[in-house]
Amino acid sequence: MVDSSAQDELGVAVAQFSPGTDQAVNLTEMRTLAQTAVARGASIVVFPEYSAFFEKQMGEASLAAAEALDGPFVTALGELAADLGVHIVAGLLESTDDPALVQNTIVAIDPAGQVVARYRKLHLYDAFGARESDRVRAGVIEVPETFQVSGITVGLQTCYDIRFPEVTRRLVDAGADLVLVPAEWVPGPLKEAHWRTLVTARALENTVYLAAADHAPPGGVGASMVVDPMGVELVTIGVTTDIGLAWVSRSRLAEVRRVNPALELRRFGVVPLVQS
Repeated sequence: MVDSSAQDELGVAVAQFSPGTDQAVNLTEMRTLAQTAVARGASIVVFPEYSAFFEKQMGEASLAAAEALDGPFVTALGELAADLGVHIVAGLLESTDDPALVQNTIVAIDPAGQVVARYRKLHLYDAFGARESDRVRAGVIEVPETFQVSGITVGLQTCYDIRFPEVTRRLVDAGADLVLVPAEWVPGPLKEAHWRTLVTARALENTVYLAAADHAPPGGVGASMVVDPMGVELVTIGVTTDIGLAWVSRSRLAEVRRVNPALELRRFGVVPLVQS
C-alpha cells in the first residue's frame, strides 16, 4: 500500500464486478480487483452492495446466505485487507433475529483487518416494481459511523439511499469529507441517468468527494465513479469488471469549500421524521 499519511492525496478505488451466489467465487474476484487497485496506489477499495451474495430475485437462498459480522465473509475481507494493507468497504447480507429477514449491511475494514464502521441500509428499494422490504429489515436511525484515513473523514451509505439527500447531508454533518456508496443500481429506462445525476448532485451540494461502486451489468448499470466536490467525474467505469482509481485531495476539498461555502450558508438542518 502507498503510505499517504504525509501526502495531500489519498487513492480511492471503486471496484466494479458482478457478484453471484457463490461466495468463494465472489471473494476470489474481489481479491484480484483489490490487488490491482493497491498496485495502482489505492488506500481504500470500495466494492458493491451485496458483494458477498447476490441473486436477481431475493429468495430463500439469500436468507440462507446471511451471516453475522464476525462470519466467514467479513473474516475473509479482514484477512484480505491485512494482506494488502488497505481499507476495504463492501456489502453483505447480515443475519437478524428474524429468520425471514436479513439486513443489507456495509462494512469498512481497516488494514489491521478490523471492522471500523458499518452501515445498515436505511431506505429499502420498494420502487420501480421491486420490494426489498419483503426480505430486508431497514437499518435503525443512529449516529453515523465514520472512520479516518490519512486525515480524511469517511462515511457510508447504500444504493437507494442516494435518492434521499438527507442521508448524505447527515453524514457531512458528522464530519464526512468522502462518502462511499456501494450499490446494486437496478437497470431500467433512464436508470443510468438517474444514477449519474444523483451521485453527482450528492457530491456537489455537499462539497464532498463521493465514490460509488455498482454491479457490472446485468445486475447493475455499471458506471461506478468517483466525483469531486465540484461535481466533476474524476473516474468512471463503463460496463466491465474493473477498478477505477481517483485521488482525494485535502487541499482541493478546502479550496472548493472556500469558493463555495454552501455548508456554512445553509439555513436548514436534517432531523429524522421518525425514530426507528
